[in-house]
Amino acid sequence: MYHNIRVKSTADLRFIPAEAAEFLNHVMGLNLSAADIAALEDRTEGWIAGLHLAALSMRGREDVSQFVRAFAGDNRHIVDYLVAEVLRRQPEAVRSFLLQTSILGRLSGPLCDAVTGQAGGQAQLEALDRSNFFVSPLDDQRQWYRYHHLFAEVLSAHLRAEQPGQVSALHGRASVWHEQHGLVADAIRHALAAEDFARAADLVERAWPAVRRSRQDATLLGWLKALPDEVFHCRPVLSAAYAHVLLASGEVEGVEERLRNAERWLDTTAEMRGQPESPAEVMVVVDEEAFRRLPGTIAIARAGLALAQGDV
Repeated sequence: MYHNIRVKSTADLRFIPAEAAEFLNHVMGLNLSAADIAALEDRTEGWIAGLHLAALSMRGREDVSQFVRAFAGDNRHIVDYLVAEVLRRQPEAVRSFLLQTSILGRLSGPLCDAVTGQAGGQAQLEALDRSNFFVSPLDDQRQWYRYHHLFAEVLSAHLRAEQPGQVSALHGRASVWHEQHGLVADAIRHALAAEDFARAADLVERAWPAVRRSRQDATLLGWLKALPDEVFHCRPVLSAAYAHVLLASGEVEGVEERLRNAERWLDTTAEMRGQPESPAEVMVVVDEEAFRRLPGTIAIARAGLALAQGDV
């Protein structure tokens, strides 16, 4: 349907909001509310193909607003279109690049090289950009790009379906690259996506002081809640950090448990680390300075807990 279109720039593939409203209600014969039009335009970023396919999907539906709320990249018509018109037409090298880099929120040549294990990532991104291939540059130097988010969702779904065993490894490589380049939040996000919880916990423990100073408690709490509970059993610094973040977020439940878990390691000397009584009892400390301050950290949290509970 769209493969004969020739455009000069990526912007030519998009509608502005007024054009989207005209297209949906007058060309496609829909009777959408302003709110639904705005939601669709935002979800598709004005992408003409996406809006057209969404409009086709809405024809004959009784609850259009419900469809708009649920509209996403795994929509059957979007997937069919992208598979038929995009993915299946690509050389295997390009197809593999697209699938493997779909895990990335932002793409750069070196990052793509690290994730795919192949060279030439920058040239590939520039070629995709020149071909209006669902990528948008994020800076004037064209060092960073991103995929159109619907396209990225479809690619990611195909990656999980076709190469499920590769997903964790790809996220793991992305985590390492981001850590090496000082992008800690992205490193943590990819470690969690890889389900490499030990690595994620190490990164969070190192990041805690800086994140706390910048008052990003919600971000830190999200990371901590994404970690399995057993990760904290042998991590006294991280357990104490969890208690502090819970208190800062106005949550009292779970604070006492985290503090007790941290306290039980206070008598463990450095020489004893790595020599547990049982394989399940290996203390893990990443931030040695934070471990030395642990008694004070716990005392401050206990005072905060008492105050929150009204125990003057």
